[in-house]
Amino acid sequence: MSIKSQPVNILLELHTTFSKLPVLFRERVCEECNYSTPTFYRKMRGMDRRVEGKLVQALSRAEKEKIREIAEEVTSGLSTAIFGE
Repeated sequence: MSIKSQPVNILLELHTTFSKLPVLFRERVCEECNYSTPTFYRKMRGMDRRVEGKLVQALSRAEKEKIREIAEEVTSGLSTAIFGE
């Protein structure tokens, strides 16, 4: 005797997965960059600025690279999570 699996509502699956992405992304960035949640949001709102003629960047080059890597990992795992591919 086999058990039939319930049909998957793809709309619900997509919505649920997309809803979880911001939290997953924030948690990964906080973990990898050693940020607290308030620091994450402060860095997110920060902008490059000039102080006494010198450019002060909101994020370092290393932070930008790490964040790009995390974004690629999170988005590449998206189709796997939804479609199992």
